[in-house]
Amino acid sequence: MAVGARTGREEPEERPEVAVDSETAPSGDPGDGLGAGDGAEQEEPEEGGRRQRSFWKELPLLVIIALVLALLIKTFLVQAFSIPSDSMQNTLQRGDRVLVDKLTPWFGSEPERGEVVVFHDPNNWLEGEPTPDPNAVQKFLSFIGLMPSAEEKDLIKRVIAVGGDTVQCEKGGPVKVNGKALVEPYIYPGNTACDDKPFGPFKVPDGKIWVMGDHRQNSYDSRWHMDDATKGFVPVDKVVGRAVVVAWPVTRWATLPIPDTFDQPGINTTAAAALGAAPLGLGLAGALPLVLWRRRKLTADRG
Repeated sequence: MAVGARTGREEPEERPEVAVDSETAPSGDPGDGLGAGDGAEQEEPEEGGRRQRSFWKELPLLVIIALVLALLIKTFLVQAFSIPSDSMQNTLQRGDRVLVDKLTPWFGSEPERGEVVVFHDPNNWLEGEPTPDPNAVQKFLSFIGLMPSAEEKDLIKRVIAVGGDTVQCEKGGPVKVNGKALVEPYIYPGNTACDDKPFGPFKVPDGKIWVMGDHRQNSYDSRWHMDDATKGFVPVDKVVGRAVVVAWPVTRWATLPIPDTFDQPGINTTAAAALGAAPLGLGLAGALPLVLWRRRKLTADRG
């Protein structure tokens, strides 16, 4: 009875404890709607926190991927170049940014007459020219292609003649390619075709190009290097690519097409005939044995 009396007196004391437990129970009771809501509200910050941490973890990876893509684009597709001089006026102005197509040369495409191309210095053509000294940030941005290179010694000129062409220009006259006079509306106003430095006639070696600036009286182009090791010719493997568009400033945005004068009839006679004769000769050489074999076979069958 003593135990029973003691138990009876303790029951009222346990009820508040049960009541307290019952108030805290819903937070862990999956069957209680209120408890489920409380639990969901507590998890949201955790999920939000996890998303935020995940983003910051992925950010360096995204930056690395972006830099790699930029580097690949610069290496294989398109690269920006800055125009440092007035030698291509008025087609290009000092400070213009041009985009150069570097993709097509990977597929065997070679420079064509009339194209504006960027090429590496063939043989100290830029000797004595000042070279900018960019800071570390500019060097890095240039390396990945987000900024034109300031320290690479590259030149930009117009292709006038290609391998196999005969090119010449007499004082007072126009530039002639394979005997065809060029009409050059792109020449800087007031300039002559070549009065300051006539040249030719001579034949452009295979694998080389002859280049000239549009600002003829302010361009140290092929004409001014006829006495050095290059003889004024630029090796095709020195060509970085073709400038296809002026991208900056936006007020100067323009494409750089091939002028119509390079499409005039007859200008391709020499080079095209040489290129066309080779496949034709190979075709005839391959077809002749086949024709003779067929004639012999027919003769044997008749016999």
